[in-house]
Amino acid sequence: MNDQLSLSPDAARQLATTTKTSPQMRGITPRYLLRALPWVDVEAGVFRVNRRRTYVLGDDRISTHSDGGSHQVIPGDLRELPYLRQVDDALLTELAGAFTEVRFEAGQMLAQDGDAHHQLWVIVQGRAEKRVSGRYGEDGVLEVIGDGQFFDLDAWTRAEPIPYRVRALTPGVALCVERGVLDGLRDRDATLRGAMDAYLAGDAALAGSEFPVDLATGHVGEPDLPGTFVDYEATPREYHMNLAQTVLRVHTRVSDLYNGPIDQVRAQATLTAQALRERQEASLLNHPEFGLFNNVAPGQRVQARTGSPTPDDLDELLTRVWKQPGFFLAHPRAIAAFGRECTRRGVPPVIDTRFGSPLLSWRGVPLLPSDKVRFSEGSGVGTTEILLMRVGEAEQGVVGLRPAKIEDEMEPGLSMRNMGMDQKGITSFLMTAYFNAAVLVEDAVAVLQNVEVNNYHDYS
Repeated sequence: MNDQLSLSPDAARQLATTTKTSPQMRGITPRYLLRALPWVDVEAGVFRVNRRRTYVLGDDRISTHSDGGSHQVIPGDLRELPYLRQVDDALLTELAGAFTEVRFEAGQMLAQDGDAHHQLWVIVQGRAEKRVSGRYGEDGVLEVIGDGQFFDLDAWTRAEPIPYRVRALTPGVALCVERGVLDGLRDRDATLRGAMDAYLAGDAALAGSEFPVDLATGHVGEPDLPGTFVDYEATPREYHMNLAQTVLRVHTRVSDLYNGPIDQVRAQATLTAQALRERQEASLLNHPEFGLFNNVAPGQRVQARTGSPTPDDLDELLTRVWKQPGFFLAHPRAIAAFGRECTRRGVPPVIDTRFGSPLLSWRGVPLLPSDKVRFSEGSGVGTTEILLMRVGEAEQGVVGLRPAKIEDEMEPGLSMRNMGMDQKGITSFLMTAYFNAAVLVEDAVAVLQNVEVNNYHDYS
């Protein structure tokens, strides 16, 4: 016996029209970097950055490799030392082989100020701080150094006392070489001897500094004024358009029969364009050639002193990009870790609303989150980096690059080109995003390295 008194919902649903959303995609992020960067339309496909001429600049790191559990210096990277740039490879190999491994513990003194400095230290793994006593005996931190950095080149070369002391902040490994090894190589090699004599005489200019412009100031009377000119780089860096591409395929049966109320081709193209833009942001940050993390000058790299990102660390970054800083860019977990450190100190960051979202800020500079920032969970400790940049062409900062105009453009710098239909009735569309980013001046970008995000505090 059927006791039903009215039409069932299941039966009624057969006559109803379903309200549908457009296709959703979990991988879509706010892409704050693409939104915050000012974009330059490139007319000819190549963007050349002309700069004032500077002295040769390396990356201020000596790379090492592990062989059977022991660490060794990579000989070619010893050319980071200014007077080793022109010597032959055999000499570098001999010098690299003279390094010996030293292991240290947290709190251990690696060097004392005033002691004769007979060794060059290369930090393989770990962090240490350079400390100095001030004019009235107060203690101060000069710098925190980490993997690949070395000390003290000048004292080691001149066989003079080191002007500061170095204390290990973490356990780690270093490679050291005695001053006598350098003396032996100098006696045998005329090229090295001449380069060292120039360095010791002070004739070697500071790497990365610009060639001087002769000026006169404060003079009276009618003295002869200096003549000068501003020299340019002979081989300025050129940025070519990078691209992300894919071929989108849609069967005509789908686009003919199942095209309402949502256009299938448009829906497919929209989601594919989103994926291309996500890849674009990841490349702008991490590409080995033009990625922003890989284009930070040596003097613009800061080591996190205690591991966790603290207000002091971000203040240190701001001293590197002090001319009109635009924004920090960090992994969401790094921003959370910074928030915890601020809470611990009782200095909660100000909330700044930008791009329609509430964002943490420090000293008025917003922290933009991005999951594209490099993140490593090696040895169970999550480490990442925090980027700070100045943006804009007029500000000599960082700019995004895209073509001024391309055929079949669906968005600026992104095209969708019909490639025709094959014998299976599948229509193919070539989707291409063209892009790049340029750092106009080295001090437009700085990075906080070795940032740990797993430190939590008990506030009870």
